[in-house]
Amino acid sequence: MSRILITGASSGIGEALTRSYQARGEQVIACGRSQAKLEQLTHLNGVSSLQFDITDREQVMATASQVGQLDTIILNAGDCEYIDDAINFDSQLFERVINVNLVSVAYCLEAWLPHLAPHGRLVFVSSSAQLLPFPRAQAYGASKAGLTYLANVMQIELARHDIAVSVVHPGFVATPLTDKNTFDMPFKITAEQAANYIIAGVDKGKSDINFPGLFIFILKFLRALPSACWRAIALRMQS
Repeated sequence: MSRILITGASSGIGEALTRSYQARGEQVIACGRSQAKLEQLTHLNGVSSLQFDITDREQVMATASQVGQLDTIILNAGDCEYIDDAINFDSQLFERVINVNLVSVAYCLEAWLPHLAPHGRLVFVSSSAQLLPFPRAQAYGASKAGLTYLANVMQIELARHDIAVSVVHPGFVATPLTDKNTFDMPFKITAEQAANYIIAGVDKGKSDINFPGLFIFILKFLRALPSACWRAIALRMQS
């Protein structure tokens, strides 16, 4: 029985991961801001919870003494807001998204990495959005591109400490975040399907977990084209 800490566990992919790991007998520490939602998970055998604001360093650091030894850390918490007017750039929105999706991850690493057991695994849930510059996604895309870079560096740095690192790049997943989107989301999958992809990738020891396969292939193909080709496509997306 392993001990797995999951951030953003109160909804979406994090909740699905919590339920899936619990169903196979693992001990899960579910982390989130909503005490009411976390309480719905702690009724499950083997699930405990930590309620805090992940963007508050003092709150995150205060959890360090409560987690005990961990076998897996899944840094899944995130947010998405769009910048609708690039001329009148919303720096406060940009800061909010960067803080949730990137800066808060640094707080988590500082607080919990010392508790990760040898042969443990650290999992960063990034996004396929980091593959291409999408309209309105200045904040979200930049935060996820930064998160992927961080994960790739940590793969190198933590190898000598016998800690494996995985970075996850999902496509569109049906969650409360994507429910707000008003545009088409091709190849969208459920949170439960996303959790299955992640767990299978972690079990296989994959350093890169990308899904769904066809969607990721299309994005990588578009990225391989001259940048002017993608800009032309993105401009048509805005019209």
